[in-house]
Amino acid sequence: MSSNEFLSLGISAPVLKAVQNLGYEQPSPIQAQSIPILLSGKNLLGTAQTGTGKTAAFALPLLSNIDEKQKTPQILVLTPTRELAIQVAEAFQSYAKHIKGFHVLPIYGGADIGGQLRSLKRGAQVVVGTPGRMLDHLKRKSLNLSQVKSLVLDEADEMLRMGFIDDVEAILSKTPDESQRALFSATMPAAIKRVADKYRGDAQQVRIKNKTQSVERIKQQYITVKAHQKMDALTRVLEVEKFDGMIIFVRTKSSTVDISDRLQARGFSSAALNGDLSQAIRERTISKLKRGQVDVVVATDVAARGLDVERISHVINFDIPYDNESYVHRIGRTGRAGREGNAILFITPKETRLLRSIEKTTKSTIAPLTMPSNAQVSDQRIQQFTEQLSKTLETPRLDKFREMIVKYVEENDLDMADVAAALTYENQKERPLFPKLDNIVAPRQDNSGRDKGRGRDNDNKNRDSKRRDRKDRDNFSKDSNSRASRPKSERVIRDEDGNEVPMLTYRLEVGKNDSVEPSNIVGAIANEADISSQYIGQIILHDEYSTVDLPDGMPDDVFKTLKNARVRSKALNISIENAGGNSAPSSRSPRPKKGPKKSKPSSKDGSSKRKSTRTDGSAPLKKKKKKTYTKKDKKK
Repeated sequence: MSSNEFLSLGISAPVLKAVQNLGYEQPSPIQAQSIPILLSGKNLLGTAQTGTGKTAAFALPLLSNIDEKQKTPQILVLTPTRELAIQVAEAFQSYAKHIKGFHVLPIYGGADIGGQLRSLKRGAQVVVGTPGRMLDHLKRKSLNLSQVKSLVLDEADEMLRMGFIDDVEAILSKTPDESQRALFSATMPAAIKRVADKYRGDAQQVRIKNKTQSVERIKQQYITVKAHQKMDALTRVLEVEKFDGMIIFVRTKSSTVDISDRLQARGFSSAALNGDLSQAIRERTISKLKRGQVDVVVATDVAARGLDVERISHVINFDIPYDNESYVHRIGRTGRAGREGNAILFITPKETRLLRSIEKTTKSTIAPLTMPSNAQVSDQRIQQFTEQLSKTLETPRLDKFREMIVKYVEENDLDMADVAAALTYENQKERPLFPKLDNIVAPRQDNSGRDKGRGRDNDNKNRDSKRRDRKDRDNFSKDSNSRASRPKSERVIRDEDGNEVPMLTYRLEVGKNDSVEPSNIVGAIANEADISSQYIGQIILHDEYSTVDLPDGMPDDVFKTLKNARVRSKALNISIENAGGNSAPSSRSPRPKKGPKKSKPSSKDGSSKRKSTRTDGSAPLKKKKKKTYTKKDKKK
């Protein structure tokens, strides 16, 4: 199918142009059913799994109806996590590329609220954010929802699990009654259905059934890599992997040509396969693949539909598909006729949640694949060189060349091995046998986190594990502060490396009388301050307040964020237990010594030079050998 199918759905010309530029060829089932409904202004209740293309399902039609001249928010999207907010905002930006004067603003906890205030003042047609930070802006009156035409709840069931449903209802109550409502959820718990019925009981329902499929005889692996390094990573994989025929799947038609050309320039026999090519060319390409005249085909989903070539030993997903069934279809191109197959998936750190969703669909664990090293690439090139050398030595036409070399060696009194080495050196210049390739370091990724336990039908026991995949903004030092006025850490936990982490008890000014539950507190701390949930300890609820154990040595900016975080519309106002309501942790306490250490030079006033903690909401400056309990936040 072509992007004309999006045209048939009725999206506006600027949005259609963006879709065409992106090279999207076929709407997913959720997109095909949801877009016409939302374009008509009707309300929607959509049920579909992660990875089915829900973002485009609501972004394309809502952008098609946007008023470019209105600078106040027209579209409001609520998401459970900061990562999803960023991803949705980026998607809106790409789809609105040809809409003049368009602005989208992601707002979420843990980021500098001052920058968000300035951006809101300048104006944005689309606001995407987490419930807690949305409520903060509503309280400040910096977010005006009076002109909102459409409101979207994305992953509503996840917001329920994280304890945000009351915050969501509070935000919904601030939007115009006549505004369009769209709710997307992987499951439909009673609480979500109640919210949907309360705020638009007339919503049309779209349900995309999840077809759980098992993939046999296919070895599945993935590589985590930064987007701009994917081509270099692909080249290394092709150099090291022993394959017969290969299909590389990409999202766009333009990418098939670009990547194929670049592979040819690097010495691989490749060809492009996409919907823009004539049927004759496509058939010719497939025929060449079958006959071994082409080893690598770079294709889109549509172009490769129904492709059955026995010699395909490998499938590489250069771009992760938007829906899980496409993944199953893609990797099904290998492992044909009872043969073993190999599937390698490239993901960026922010695509981890899609990876976990694919694992659930395929009922399989996709193992990580280590990036091929310089040494591995070198070994493979040397092996190929020696194999080719052995074949050449069997050629009967070497007599004249042998005589020439013997004569040269005798006349110059040279060693035959030195001459062979020199000839080898000249021969390998374009493809060095000992390459010095650019260093590709796999981005930091937490595989034990939220996404791993993302099964939608799991009970609340899995809630904590679902949040560890977040790109945490701040660092906790495992070393405790040693102010005399501070209570000592009474408990410890162990981190992933088995090291003891001292815990400190903090007081929160919310309790049973506020109808607070532990899940609400976990959700607020994990989402607003982006603290890995494995470092959220015991929570005790009292009538007027609560206590929670967190790692000792909390940075000042994290502490400040938590003071303003809200549960049940009430600020946590965190403080150190038994140390006074305004007591904040110090980020300047001395580190405990692990052994003999040279003393650091002091400044002129006799104080040790230290890097300061930033005050703009970003992560504190790194200290050497500092143990981190959360990951740095990176906008992607």
